Amino acid sequence: MRYLKTHWKVIIVAFFSVWAVSRTMSNHILFLYEAQKSNIVVDRNGNEILIKPNTKGHYMRPVESVPDEFSKQLIAKEDRFFYYHLGVNPVSIVRSLASYIFTSRFSGSSTITQQLVKNLLGNENERNIKNKLVEMLYAVSLELNTSKKDILQMYFDSAYFGNQSEGIVEASKFYFDKNTQSLSTIETLQLLATLNYPADGPRTRRNDERVLALASRFELEIDGQTLADTPDPTYQRKSENIFELFSLYNCETSCKLSIDSNLTSTLREVLKRHLEGPAYESVKNGAIVVIRLDKTKNTNEILAIVGSPYPHVSRDGYQINMATRPRPIGSTSKPFIYAKAFESGARPYTIVEDREYKYDIGTGFAFYPKNYDGKYHGPVTFHYALANSLNVPAVRVLQYVGLENFAEFLREKLDFRPQQELEQYQLSIALGGLEMDLLDLAQYFTIFPNEGILKPLAISENQYPELPMMTQPIIGREAFDSAYAQLVTKVLSDRTTGVDQFGLKSNLNLPTQNYAVKTGTTYDYHDSWTIGYTPDFVVGVWLGNSDNTAMEHLSGSVGAGKIWHDAMNILLNSPYNSSRQFNFDEVVEYWDENTIEYGLWGDDYESIKRLLDYESLVLEPHHGDTLQLEKGMKVPFSASEVARWYVNGALIGTESQITWEPQSEGSFNITAESFDGTIERLTISITARGF
Repeated sequence: MRYLKTHWKVIIVAFFSVWAVSRTMSNHILFLYEAQKSNIVVDRNGNEILIKPNTKGHYMRPVESVPDEFSKQLIAKEDRFFYYHLGVNPVSIVRSLASYIFTSRFSGSSTITQQLVKNLLGNENERNIKNKLVEMLYAVSLELNTSKKDILQMYFDSAYFGNQSEGIVEASKFYFDKNTQSLSTIETLQLLATLNYPADGPRTRRNDERVLALASRFELEIDGQTLADTPDPTYQRKSENIFELFSLYNCETSCKLSIDSNLTSTLREVLKRHLEGPAYESVKNGAIVVIRLDKTKNTNEILAIVGSPYPHVSRDGYQINMATRPRPIGSTSKPFIYAKAFESGARPYTIVEDREYKYDIGTGFAFYPKNYDGKYHGPVTFHYALANSLNVPAVRVLQYVGLENFAEFLREKLDFRPQQELEQYQLSIALGGLEMDLLDLAQYFTIFPNEGILKPLAISENQYPELPMMTQPIIGREAFDSAYAQLVTKVLSDRTTGVDQFGLKSNLNLPTQNYAVKTGTTYDYHDSWTIGYTPDFVVGVWLGNSDNTAMEHLSGSVGAGKIWHDAMNILLNSPYNSSRQFNFDEVVEYWDENTIEYGLWGDDYESIKRLLDYESLVLEPHHGDTLQLEKGMKVPFSASEVARWYVNGALIGTESQITWEPQSEGSFNITAESFDGTIERLTISITARGF
C-alpha cells in the first residue's frame, strides 16, 4: 500500500511538472507571438496612418478571421494531418531522420505548429538536431495548451511572405492592396507558393511555376496569362499624412490620433492645386493647420496639419514641415495687442489718430510706421483700425498697452518662447516682426473662440505634443477675461467695416456670418497669413518660400486667403461644424453717428472714446481737417506739452497752445516737436468754400 501511495505521488508530481513546463513553454511562445505584432497608428476614424516594424523589422498585423479557402489549401500543402497530431508528425520525423542519416540534410517534416514555433523562436535559418528537438518540445507544449484554431491563426499571422511582410493580412495588403477575405484564387495560390521561398515574392517567374504546380495539385484551372495580368501593388505602409506628425506624437504601442486623415489629404490637395496655379508661380511652400475646439473637454485637438504640398519630394524645401517652422507673423499679432488694450481700459470705439508718428527705437534710428495702403486715415476707432489691419494705429495701441506689459503677457500668460528676447523686437511686434510657427499661432488663436481660455492642445487621448515655441498648459488657463475675447471676435467677425482695405469681394467672405478672420503680410511679401475661426474650429494658412525669397505681391487676403477660403468651406460643410453661434453676452452695442460700436456693460462711453487723446502730442488740429478761410481767422494749435510748431517748415511759435492765422487757401503741413524729441506731423486744408 505504501508503495502504491508513493507511486501515485510520483505520477502526480510528474504530471504537474510536465503540465507546468508545457504551460511555461506555451506561454513563452504566446509572448513571442504578441511581441511580433506591429504597432499601428490610426486617425480619429480608425484609418491607418502608419504601421511600425516589429523587432524583426517586419510588418505584422493579426488576422480577424481565417479565410476558409486559404486555410484548406494551406493544410493540404503544408500539414494534411494538422487536425490529428499533437504538434509533431511521427511518420514525417522518421522520414526526415533517415534523410539526415543518408544525406546530412533534413527533409521537410515540420508540422504547421512546428513551423509556427520556428518562426517565433527565430530559428528559420538554423536547421540542426538541437533546434529540431527544441521546436518539437515547444510544439507539443503549445498543442497541449492552445486550440487548433488559435494555432492556425497564429501561423497565419507569423508566416513570412517576403518584403518585410509577416502574416497573411500584411501580405494581402502589401502585394494586392486587399483584405484577406477579398483574395482571388490566384492570389491565394501566389501567397501559398511564396511560403517556402519568401525571398522570391509572389510576382516572380519562379513563383509562377510553383503556382501552376499548386493549381494542378488542387485541381484548379488557371493559366500563365492570368498570372501575368495580376496588377502591381499600390499599398503604402506609411501614409503621406504621417510626415507632419513624427515630431508631435509618441506612441509606444498602437494608438489613435486626433487627426482626420481624409480631411488632411483633402487640404493637401487644396494646397497643391493653388500652388500649381499661375497666380502662385513665385510660391513653393505652404502650410495649413486645423484645430478642433472640444467644448466637452478641457482641450483643443489637432484635426489636420499640412506642412508641405509634396512631402516625398526632396527639392524646393518640400521635406521641411513649414507648419512648425517659425516665420514673421505679420498683422496676425494685432488681435492680441488690441485684446490687451481692451484689458487696459480701451474699447473698440476708442479713437486713435492714424497719422505720421516718429518713434525713436533702440538702434538710434527714427521709426515711421506706414499703413499697407500708404495712406493715413486720421482719427479712427480701434474697431476700424483692427478690422482694416492698419499698421500705424496698431503701433500706437501697443505703445498704449506698454511694450513691457505686452512682453510679460506673452511670457507669463501664453508661455511663449521667442527666437530672441522680446525686448529686442520693440514696437515692431505690432507690425509682425515677431516670429512664430503656424501650429503655435493657430493654437494661440483658439483663445478667442474659447473666450479667453488657452486650453492644452492634444494629438491623442491624454497626449499633448511639445510645441515648437510654447510650453503647453497642463489645464486650461485664462489669457484674457472672456469679455475682451468677445470684443476681439466681434471686430474680427465684422466683414462690413473692413471693406475699405479688403473690398466688397474678398477671399475672406464666406457663405455664413458666424466666423472671424485675421490676415497678415510681412515685409516685401515674404510671408502670407490668414487665420480664422468659428466656435468649432480654427483654420490657419501660411504661404511663402522655405528659403525666404519674396513672393510676387501675395498679401494675406490674396495669397493665403484663397486657400483659407477653400479650407473653411470644406470645414463648414463637414461634421465638425455644429453651427453653434459665437457668444457675445458681455458685449454692449452703442449707437454713435449712425454706426454701431461695441463695448461692455458699465462703460463711460465718452471718456473711454477719448482715452488716447492725452497720449498724442498734437491734440488739435487733426490730420485731414478741412477749414473754411475767413478774414481774421485763427486756427488753434494744441499739444499735450510744450512744443515747437512749424507750418510748411517755418517755425511759428513754441507753446503748448498757440494760434495760427492762415493767409491763403491750400494744403499745409503742420509739425509739432517736443523737447524730448517726439515729432508728430499732420496735414490740413484751407479752402475758400469749405465742404
